[in-house]
Amino acid sequence: MQRIAIIDIGSNSARLVISHIYKSGAYNMVFNQKESLRLAQKTDTDGNLSREAFDGALRIMQSFAFMCKQYKADKIIAVATAAIRNAKNGSQLTNEVAEKTGIHLHIISGNAEAGLSFLGVINTLPMKDGILFDLGGGSTELVLFRNRKIVESVSIPLGAVNTTSIFNIRDTMPPNVYTDINFFISTRMEKYPWLKDSGLPLIGVGGTARTVAKMIQKSKNYPSSRVHNYIFSAQSFRSLFKKLRGTTLKERSEVPGLSLERADIILAGLSIINCLLELTGSKRIVTSGCGLREGLFYDYYAKTNRVPLIAEDILDSSTENALRLYSVNIEHNRKVAGLALAMFDSWHGLHRLGPRYRELLKTAALLHDIGISINYYSHARHSAYMILNAKIFGLTHAEQMLCAVIAGWHNGISKRYFKNHAYRPLLTEKDWDHAGKLALLLALSESLDYSESDTIQQIAASADPQRAVLEIRATGDPSIELHQLKSNQEWFEETFAIPLKIVVKLLE
Repeated sequence: MQRIAIIDIGSNSARLVISHIYKSGAYNMVFNQKESLRLAQKTDTDGNLSREAFDGALRIMQSFAFMCKQYKADKIIAVATAAIRNAKNGSQLTNEVAEKTGIHLHIISGNAEAGLSFLGVINTLPMKDGILFDLGGGSTELVLFRNRKIVESVSIPLGAVNTTSIFNIRDTMPPNVYTDINFFISTRMEKYPWLKDSGLPLIGVGGTARTVAKMIQKSKNYPSSRVHNYIFSAQSFRSLFKKLRGTTLKERSEVPGLSLERADIILAGLSIINCLLELTGSKRIVTSGCGLREGLFYDYYAKTNRVPLIAEDILDSSTENALRLYSVNIEHNRKVAGLALAMFDSWHGLHRLGPRYRELLKTAALLHDIGISINYYSHARHSAYMILNAKIFGLTHAEQMLCAVIAGWHNGISKRYFKNHAYRPLLTEKDWDHAGKLALLLALSESLDYSESDTIQQIAASADPQRAVLEIRATGDPSIELHQLKSNQEWFEETFAIPLKIVVKLLE
């Protein structure tokens, strides 16, 4: 096992993330520490970081170094971004950090920061084309990507903290100042013609973008607290900005979803996003909970594990990671998934579900037994909870809930379990009906390898208006599997209104 620590010293905050990479290739985060720093506000008129900034950064880095030691980190990757990059004495600070903590803090360029943020996004969001903005405290990185490849990128030295300081809008933003800020930001963005009228979706990275998503979620009573892959319209953003523009700091501190530590710099951050929306003509914003730190991790992981830097299919790769992390029998889960997909394809005339549901069934089938790692009893429910909360990428929030329901029902439909679930409103009545059909296919496929002995080698499924037929071809005695299959025949007939006939053929 490898223990990887990633440190990001930004203009507004500092973060330490420690992840484990296991022998199986699976990985997960085991520790996360965030500290407010505000370096962008601690620079003098000559462009030097103050002694206060040095002391604060050193104190935090010493704390991070201690935690790295506690977690026995094998590798520490530490980077500094805009505030230290732009400071005349930034290298002096990194030297002091190295001397007092033993950690080498690398100052990365704006383009490198943009590229790493892109890696964090493209490996965790199902986006083919778009404009990424990583809005930090001292800079905003912009990336145009098409077909999942960077076309253009730039780092603009405008962030939520330094823009707040320039225009003194910590408390209020009078109308004349709002006009000045718009002009100030727009003239700098207009230097990059590839931004203008692209019409592509914006992908928001960083604390400001996440905070905007949280505020909009609260205003709409959104049932999920997850912000990654939360999508909202440009109009929703403009309504929020219009509401906050006329507030005082005290009034903003009471806005649901807006933390106290960000209330004083949010107006500047919103102004930057607003100008970006106007210039690009984008109609929606996709929130990313992943960015620079995840990009640093994927860069390291790809090089050390010899996998592509950009995953070919983020749903497959993240599901595979969850499978390796939690499964007690990976081959059984793969077998069940294969059988479930074979039935899905052969019985399409019965369920009439589109190809996207095939992907959801595959995901649920691969992970349907991971709850055994908690407790075998009620493991279907444990699996549902784990799927709903796992870092599975490439799904909408509703789709991830649907996968959880399919897995949670693979021992039989139990609407009571999800009746009062907070995320229940994400699904429509039609979704629940679809989940029941897919859960039935999963239950049948689980039955076909119930002994986990690989006795059943092949299946052939067919149907006509009078009945459905499932022919199983076995290399040994399939009596255990047959018993389980027969227990699901009634469920099948209730679901599809025709009986299920089981035919057994023994292979030599």
